Amino acid sequence: MNKSLKTILLLILFLISSFFAHAQNKTLPLLDALATLEQQFKVSFSYADKAIKGIMVSFDQKKDIDAILFDLETQTNLKFNRLDGHFITVSSASNAFSLQELDEIIVSNYLTSGLDKSKSGTIIIKPEQFGILPGLIEPDVLQTIQALPGVLSIDETVSNINVRGGTHDQNLILYDGIKMYQSGHFFGLISAFNPYLTKNVAVIKNGTSAKYGDGVSSVIDMQLSNETDDPFNAQIGINMISLDGFVVIPLATKTQLQLATRRSISDIINTPTYNQYYKRVFQDSDVSNTETSISDNQTFRFSDISLKLLHDIGTKNKLRFTLLNVFNQLDFEEFDPNNTVTQNTTSQLNQQNRASGLQYQRIWNTKLNTSIHAYYSNYDLKSSDFSAANNQRLIQENEVINNGVKVDGSYSLNSSLSVIGGFQFDEVGISNLEELNSPFLSRDNKRVLRTYSTYAESIFNSKNKNTTVKLGLRHNYFSKFNLINLEPRVYLSQLLFKHFTAELSGELKSQTTSQLIDLQNDFLGIEKRRWVLANNTTIPIIKSKQASLGLTYNKNKLLISAEGYYKQVDGITTRSQGFQNQYQFINVIGNYNVSGIDLLVNKQLDAFSTWLSYSYSTNTYTFEGLNNNEAFANNADIQHVVNFGSTYTLDRLKLALGVNWHSGRPFTKPDTNNPITGNIINYQAPNSSRLDDYLRADFSSTYQFKLGKNNAAVGVSVWNILNKKNTINTYYRIDNDSVNKVENVSLGLTPNASFRLRF
Repeated sequence: MNKSLKTILLLILFLISSFFAHAQNKTLPLLDALATLEQQFKVSFSYADKAIKGIMVSFDQKKDIDAILFDLETQTNLKFNRLDGHFITVSSASNAFSLQELDEIIVSNYLTSGLDKSKSGTIIIKPEQFGILPGLIEPDVLQTIQALPGVLSIDETVSNINVRGGTHDQNLILYDGIKMYQSGHFFGLISAFNPYLTKNVAVIKNGTSAKYGDGVSSVIDMQLSNETDDPFNAQIGINMISLDGFVVIPLATKTQLQLATRRSISDIINTPTYNQYYKRVFQDSDVSNTETSISDNQTFRFSDISLKLLHDIGTKNKLRFTLLNVFNQLDFEEFDPNNTVTQNTTSQLNQQNRASGLQYQRIWNTKLNTSIHAYYSNYDLKSSDFSAANNQRLIQENEVINNGVKVDGSYSLNSSLSVIGGFQFDEVGISNLEELNSPFLSRDNKRVLRTYSTYAESIFNSKNKNTTVKLGLRHNYFSKFNLINLEPRVYLSQLLFKHFTAELSGELKSQTTSQLIDLQNDFLGIEKRRWVLANNTTIPIIKSKQASLGLTYNKNKLLISAEGYYKQVDGITTRSQGFQNQYQFINVIGNYNVSGIDLLVNKQLDAFSTWLSYSYSTNTYTFEGLNNNEAFANNADIQHVVNFGSTYTLDRLKLALGVNWHSGRPFTKPDTNNPITGNIINYQAPNSSRLDDYLRADFSSTYQFKLGKNNAAVGVSVWNILNKKNTINTYYRIDNDSVNKVENVSLGLTPNASFRLRF
């Protein structure tokens, strides 16, 4: 080939490559760019026409979709939020200053999409970007966190979540900054919080920010969207338990309404899922009591409704109002088989949590941001238990009224250092009522406690982003006891090598509210726990101290992490632990100590994400005067926990399969040689026996598709696909002068299916 021909060919190749390069990076309307991306990557964009009108962009088609979206965000004042692998919403970026938004994500897709880890050690869940987890077809927040190492529910419920060996009442659950005292529907099997209106969920096990009070075990902070310029968005969905819907309505410029509601469908149809849930919840309760007869005239329902109204006053002032109502109701009729009782014999159980909050935020400039938040939370649990055999009616009530105000401020000194500080006034009143008609007995008590708190915290991020240091201090003054409690908090993250990061966390915390169990048949035997307030004598203020050290390796979508920890919690009472042995009716004060290690390995490939986690811990009680003052196993002492899961995504199809195994929880057997003395069970050493190991396998799948102009999704799941009969609790009682063993079993094979339509 002569030199001229080579030159011509090289020129032609140059022109062709230049043409394609120009085609890949040419400037074009954003509307056309989104249409091109939809076809190329098989995705679907949701946006308001006015939000993208007149915007010109350029992008490189050789890049992957995430890189292209990043380039588009840098060219526009828009945010591209991936709801999942297929749907992407486009909205205007907010100029609001938020420390949480500035918290850099260092581990993306922690287990699955929409589950990340921030540079401050917080696990961030974004329900709208949630991928899929085994057994879940919807982003149930409190079910999702149980996939994290160190988080477990010993009885499969979201109303009894144990974080590093703690009890559920030791978790601070916040809904848009409001403390919640009820977390579950169906008495614990379903989260009470609609995930489709929740924007971000922060889960913190240690190294908590000083702005948080309460929660000696963990913080679960749910935040709704704070943007006023999100486009109109609506969804409706149904599964085999409930029907739900939500809508985001722009009412005017910089004014928006968010509304979500959900209700059970059990009064319309009894599905296989409902029947399994019903069997699981009401076993060993008054509803399933065989001594009397329960009629078919039963009513069970639950519902929740949440609302948020947002209004921006100019560009610097923001006003937000939040409202939430969570409700459970059970009615059933009981009759005497001998027909000796003719009066109304309806038993009832109502559980409700109402919450509201009003927040004003002022953005002074790019460095200074302040806010004031007033909040109110009211929890009400009422039961009326009629015994047909004895012609007795027992009324029980438990009410919590919590209100307060919180003032926050944050200031960025420079690109590396920022500080936050604030003041919080919190008032809690808790009442408990019991009333028996025959013989007449009435007991009613109420306590009120006011707490004044101030806090300050500094956050340092080195310029090379290798070092993060967070130091905080919270000062609590409990006015009723004239008591001051100081709570330092610390978190340190350091990049040791290119792909290794070390984390050190520590905290002191306290809380004044807790849950007690007076008798196992409280509240019809279904919701056995009642909230009480510390009196600093028989019910102390609970205090904790915790330290942890972790190491993480993250490279090429391979994540390996290990974290060891030690936690001590003082001021617990035997009545708060749910003993069903020789300590059931004893009230003494003690503590528990937990030490353990959480391990996680997660590997992500193009379409696969697979993880294996293992947790080892020892958790022991020490109570003054009990068990010869020697330590014994905690009721929540699950020493070994293994979770394996894998997800697969193929275009619009998602599959997930997982296996959960853990060693058995402790329980106490009666004495073999002398089980009963004087109608009292003689027990062996407390918690000296173990239940059999727990094993459960779950499967789930979702598929997204177009339904006309709208986006739709269907899902199916099977919980406990092997139908393993796991014993989750064992205790003993005396029947007919003999010891009777009672075993509570887990959910059996439980199918579910869902359909969701996005407008």
